[in-house]
Amino acid sequence: MSVSAPKKVVLAYSGGLDTSIILKWLQTEFGAEVVTFTADLGQGEELEPARAKALAAGVKPENIFIEDVREEFVRDFVFPMFRANAVYEGVYLLGTSIARPLISKRQIEIADMVGADAVCHGATGKGNDQVRFELGYYGLNPDIKVIAPWRDWSFKSRTDLLAFAEQHGIEITKDKRGEAPFSVDANLLHSSSEGKVLEDPAEPAPEFVHMRTISPEDAPDEPETITIGFERGDAIAINGEEMSPATLLTALNAYGKKHGIGRLDLLENRFVGMKSRGIYETPGGTILLTAHRGIEQATLDKGAAHLKDELMPRYAELIYNGFWWSPEREMLQAAIDHSQRWVTGEVTLKLYKGQAYLTGRSSPYSLYREDIVTFEDDHGAYDQKDAEGFIKLNALRLRLLAGRDRKFGKN
Repeated sequence: MSVSAPKKVVLAYSGGLDTSIILKWLQTEFGAEVVTFTADLGQGEELEPARAKALAAGVKPENIFIEDVREEFVRDFVFPMFRANAVYEGVYLLGTSIARPLISKRQIEIADMVGADAVCHGATGKGNDQVRFELGYYGLNPDIKVIAPWRDWSFKSRTDLLAFAEQHGIEITKDKRGEAPFSVDANLLHSSSEGKVLEDPAEPAPEFVHMRTISPEDAPDEPETITIGFERGDAIAINGEEMSPATLLTALNAYGKKHGIGRLDLLENRFVGMKSRGIYETPGGTILLTAHRGIEQATLDKGAAHLKDELMPRYAELIYNGFWWSPEREMLQAAIDHSQRWVTGEVTLKLYKGQAYLTGRSSPYSLYREDIVTFEDDHGAYDQKDAEGFIKLNALRLRLLAGRDRKFGKN
């Protein structure tokens, strides 16, 4: 084995087949005491069965942690990311990526609490999540022992895994006995589907893959208008009703699902070097991103707005690659948060057939001045003659270059 035997391990445990096998493998391979952590991130599944499965596997009741972290997830991870308008490779709203640092954080906190010397995740050796989990672990506890079964165990196939499960009395649902149609990860922000029927990027994703949105073609034929209120860059209300972060995102998800908003078919570049195809659904997040950019249009200065857009790809890549706990992400976050001091007001959107259309924005701190921009009489608010000097100064270097080129020719 590539790791020495741990005594007590905190396992990120979903209660599904793979992590149930990992739980038993930790017990049989190392003789370790296992502590399970199951996070309610708004994935939409009943989590109490995970407790029963852990108990059946011999985990002590005091070593089973099932926690509702939805509010923390949205408040401390999703909202800070949305202040940056972060999208990876221009389109992906980072729904899987942003959940990993919270899970890592709670695993390390629980390990400290119970005196565990190791943590464990169920990510494979081909994907991004192994990197995200482990960078999180080491960023919070440099001395923690990390166990990654998919890189360490001797199983060569899913057949081997199923045989191990049967040997140890682990429940196997029927769809796991054959080839699962695709792999799913979900939380309050999004759902992600990969693999199997989705592995040929030339083939359209079957409609049954989508679980968070109805087809735009089946969405209502009448548009729906909503208003989202913001305070210092964070959404706080829908149609004038103030809500907690998780409650607000849940409500936006319902609007997005109803109108078929937030679907994405992406062939992305994984951190580990390969390309993969993902089908993502981020209904509420797609609406929120449109709304946040809308309120920034009114309240951000041009220089700040453009600098944010320059910083955003770097910020998004840090989150995608698992560097949430890095100093560079924290530095960028400080700059982004500073930019949000006046990002307060309301945005109106029209939801229709797969799209969220921005139709209005207002803020007590708006930098928009109708008396300056108007085509009508501005009563001296702006002297158009000032533009002549502005243009000549900006054109000076271009005139010098053009003069040389006309005299000597371009080489």
